[in-house]
Amino acid sequence: MVAATVPEPTLRRLPKYYHYLKRVQGTGQEIISATQMAEDLGIHHTQVRKDLAATGSQGKPKVGHRVDDLLVSIEAFLNWNNFSEAFLVGAGNLGSALLGYTDFEKAGIRIVAAFDASPAKVGRRVHGVEVFPMSQFEQLAEERRVAIGIITVPADRAQQIAETMVRSGLQAIWNFAPITLDVPEEIIVENVELYASLAVFSRKLEERRKAKAAAAQFAI
Repeated sequence: MVAATVPEPTLRRLPKYYHYLKRVQGTGQEIISATQMAEDLGIHHTQVRKDLAATGSQGKPKVGHRVDDLLVSIEAFLNWNNFSEAFLVGAGNLGSALLGYTDFEKAGIRIVAAFDASPAKVGRRVHGVEVFPMSQFEQLAEERRVAIGIITVPADRAQQIAETMVRSGLQAIWNFAPITLDVPEEIIVENVELYASLAVFSRKLEERRKAKAAAAQFAI
């Protein structure tokens, strides 16, 4: 039987629920309702119920969900209780920061090797992860049957790296480069829009400054 496709917005909300529930669990609260979650997170209660139902979690009417059970359901649904190995390409500042982020393993991803074109970086260990030359990528990917590739190289190199990943049998690419990758449709690509996020942030900050300046001028 083919699994039903879950809307992407639901997939993006589930980690928010998970981290919220972890905080609730830390307070000792054992039961929680979709209504409480909706009020605390600012999401309509109907949407919360639909999202939780997608994980297969069954709450009790007029009682709610057991927090522990709900966390387990979300972990299993997002496949966070199984590790997928990943290769990272680009051991610069951003790549090194990602290699040092230990919470990835809580989300089911373990970066097992890094690759870089710089001879000065090859052979080093960054946060315990060895850096290999790109010439070994395809061989090591085949040997370890790695499913995920992480791209943290400049935009002008990202497409070439993506093609190497596809050729090596990887199934998914987490792309931090500010470029749209041209890959086969069956390859899962998640683009991290750092510059787009910063653009929104910077513009909103500027609008806030202008509004305060205008308010101060009228107050004179």
